[in-house]
Amino acid sequence: MFEHETFEAIITRMLERVSHDVDKREGAIIYDAGAMTAKELQEMYIALDGVILETFPETASRPNLVRRAAEYGVYPYPATHAILKGEFNQDIPIGSRFSIGEVNYIAIRRISIGIYEMQCEEVGDVGNTQFGQLIPIEYIDGLQRAELTELLIPGEEEEPTEDFRVRFFVTRNQIPYGGNRDDYKQKIMTIQGVGGVKPNRTPAGGGTVGITIIDSNYSPPSQAVINEVQTIVDPIPNNGEGLGIAPYGHRVTVDAVETVPVNITMKLVLSGVTIGQVQLEIEEIVEAYLLEQRKAWENSEFLIIRQLQIESRALEVTGINDVLESTINSVNSNLLLTANQIPILGTVTLYE
Repeated sequence: MFEHETFEAIITRMLERVSHDVDKREGAIIYDAGAMTAKELQEMYIALDGVILETFPETASRPNLVRRAAEYGVYPYPATHAILKGEFNQDIPIGSRFSIGEVNYIAIRRISIGIYEMQCEEVGDVGNTQFGQLIPIEYIDGLQRAELTELLIPGEEEEPTEDFRVRFFVTRNQIPYGGNRDDYKQKIMTIQGVGGVKPNRTPAGGGTVGITIIDSNYSPPSQAVINEVQTIVDPIPNNGEGLGIAPYGHRVTVDAVETVPVNITMKLVLSGVTIGQVQLEIEEIVEAYLLEQRKAWENSEFLIIRQLQIESRALEVTGINDVLESTINSVNSNLLLTANQIPILGTVTLYE
């Protein structure tokens, strides 16, 4: 806004107010005296530009964006701890600590004999992919087996600034009230492990609500996440009684998204490479494309896996000159998914 208020513009205006019979050349007393003030005024205008940018949520930096959003009761999602299933040959004390590599886990809840919920001590997604043998940090008598076997609730990183900015404006435009669609989406999205929500009206007749969720890794949620969401929204023993966040009379059922394997076959024209040399890169490209689609699931009526997208991305791989033909799940066309389906990578078959 004040980008035109440069040092030169300010000193020029100042000198225009000085009588013409006074020496105003650079190095003269009147010029040097005005130059110090002009420099400070330039810095002031730069600071004012910053104030204006920080005033509006469209351009504010994270600290001030958080302050502005807090005025409307919207806060960034904090980083959370991953919770995994630990399996042991015996019961262990709650609070027992174990490690895999440089990551530590602590037993927080007994599920059954020798089965425990293990919480990663570090926040974020660092604990989501650690599986295998656990090493006890302190001696446990009789312990022979200690393993992490399953991710129950994914750990999440703190919400990125631009994601939070978008969510703030979306929230401002929504009208959450009394169990409407926006009400369910906003409240369920605050539950750890949930990455997307689709409410479905009366799937089993009047008074019923269907909630389909995807986890924060954009995969089908574990049963632990589904159970947690169900309990918070509308606990099963008291379905429809208004004891969760669902209004009285709403009988809510929470389900996971359905996965559809995507099997790709492509006939390639290669130059200077072999099928084996491009296989892994093609698989990574297809997986990246499918991940983009899974991230878009919440805000889409349905997903379409497009042949052209896969072929065009494959042509970016060094050594692939052309894609002569391709199929998705053995069909020479796009793959159309239903509202509650997401794609996962199946097989990628390449040939010349």
